[in-house]
Amino acid sequence: MKHLAAFLLLGLAGNTSPSAADIKKVLSSVGIEADDERLSQLLSEIEGKDISELIAAGSQKLASVPSGGAGGAAPAAGGASAGGATEAAAEAPKEEEKEESDDDMGFGLFD
Repeated sequence: MKHLAAFLLLGLAGNTSPSAADIKKVLSSVGIEADDERLSQLLSEIEGKDISELIAAGSQKLASVPSGGAGGAAPAAGGASAGGATEAAAEAPKEEEKEESDDDMGFGLFD
C-alpha cells in the first residue's frame, strides 16, 4: 500500500511513469524503507497502464462491493421493566476472547 501511495503521489506531481528509484526516494523522505520485492511486483503489474485508467477501474470495482451495515433495530424508548432490563443485559453480546491478528494473512495494515 505504501508503494502504491508513493506511486500515486508521484503521478499527481506530474511524473507519469515513476521508477523504482523515484518511489524509494519518496518513501525514504518520510523514513519508510521500501520493500524491493513488493515494489518490483507493483511496477510489473502496472507497467504501461495510465494512472487515471487504473483509478477508474478501481472505482468501478469498489462500486460493486456492498457496504453499510444491517444493524439491529433500535429498542423502543422507555417502558422497560426491571425484568426487561435483565433480559437485555443477558442478551448483550460478549466481548471476543481473542483479537484477530493480520499476521496470518500475509500482510499488515501499513505494509
